[in-house]
Formats: sequence, C-alpha cells, structure tokens
Amino acid sequence: MEKLTPSEEFIMQAVWQACLPIEKPQENNIKSFMEIMKDPPPYTTVASIVKNLEKKGFLKSRRLGNAYLYKPIITEKAYKKKFMGNVVKEYFDNSYKELVNFFIEEKKISAQELKEIVSLIEKGNLS
Repeated sequence: MEKLTPSEEFIMQAVWQACLPIEKPQENNIKSFMEIMKDPPPYTTVASIVKNLEKKGFLKSRRLGNAYLYKPIITEKAYKKKFMGNVVKEYFDNSYKELVNFFIEEKKISAQELKEIVSLIEKGNLS
C-alpha cells in the first residue's frame, strides 16, 4: 500500500464517509463524495483523483448505466494503522512515548487529555 497524496487523502476521507458502514462498504458515485466534502474541487478533478485511487488499489468500481459506482477496498483503519506506524518508526525512533512527548512539548495535548489517555490505557479500552 502506497502513501496517498494530500489530495488523494482528502478524496478518500469523503469516500470512506460516503460508503459506510465499514464492515460492508456501500457503493457510491463521485457526486455523493463531493456532497460530503467541504469546498470540493471541481468534478473533473475529483473524477481524475478517484480514477488514480482505483489504479492504486484503494477503490473498486462498477459501471451502472452511464455512471460508475465506487467503493473502498482499503479501510480507513487499515490505512491509518500502516502510515501512523511508519510515522512513529521514522520520526520517533519507534517510540509512542516519544510521539506523546512531542505533542506535549508542542502544546498539542492538554494535561486533561493525557489523563484521559492514561485512563483508557489502564482500562485496556483503546479503540
């Protein structure tokens, strides 16, 4: 699985949302994806990116009349797991502790949020 460009990730976010539920993704068309996006790019741009996503193996299409329906092949969770793991490995010496420390130093996580994370870890209830 290759890393998506920011534009491809933007489109995939809309695809994942439009094709819920995760367990059995629904098919949808480009117009449906655009309705979910805030400030969507032009239709032709979205269509071009969707075709690229299909070539990369992220989407599957089916022709219905004059239109195409698309559904994700790769789940959002699988994508996040793959690339967040790479970020931790490449930028934080494979240490989630270093990742959390980075966010603390950058003031991107509050003491309250950190307490909530610790509580989730203690309960074994991370989801």
